[in-house]
Amino acid sequence: MNYLRTRTLVLLAGLAMAGTATAEDNLWFGVKAGTLGLGAEATWRPIDWVDLRLGANLYDLSDSGREAGVGYNSDFNLETYYLTGNLRFPLSPLRLTVGAFQNSNRIDLVSTDATSFDIGGTTFTPADVGTLTSTTSFSSTSPYFGLGFDFELVNRLGLTLDLGVLWQGEPDVTLTADGLLSSDATFLSLLEAERQELANEMDDLKAYPVISLGVNFNFF
Repeated sequence: MNYLRTRTLVLLAGLAMAGTATAEDNLWFGVKAGTLGLGAEATWRPIDWVDLRLGANLYDLSDSGREAGVGYNSDFNLETYYLTGNLRFPLSPLRLTVGAFQNSNRIDLVSTDATSFDIGGTTFTPADVGTLTSTTSFSSTSPYFGLGFDFELVNRLGLTLDLGVLWQGEPDVTLTADGLLSSDATFLSLLEAERQELANEMDDLKAYPVISLGVNFNFF
């Protein structure tokens, strides 16, 4: 993760140098918040109707609830790095966006049930199951499609709105137990059925909705 952050900073610096060399008002830096977390973004406009955007989003969200009939504490770790191209429309704030995201989004689950577990339709004691641990991850490279709006508030200050979809693909879901039956063949078969049920619930995240609102600045 530190390597990825370092690489993003280097790319942002390179984009800054390229933009400064082109024109004074073609390089913008911004901050944003939305469904991908908190982000930072650099925008370079080589010509009036096209811009390139490089950025990163990070956020950790903790929650609790039930998935596939089991109670879990959950950690939703949002981490993406991206490059997008934007087709801008003359005399309009509207733009169309396509891009590629390096996707490290992940969901970690740890079971909280203390009295019994329903695994694959069969009830087990906590001693039999132990703690259930699950990780859900996605394709490391994900395409993005969307549209956005750029509004100039004052000379060097702007407001951005993005609406789109990050195609994360089929979720990769793991589920393990560490109880007395963790190596029992019958239990493992039921655990696999439970994992598949959990994976079916995670399918809703294949097409991840992206909504973000940001502020950008031109310092030059």
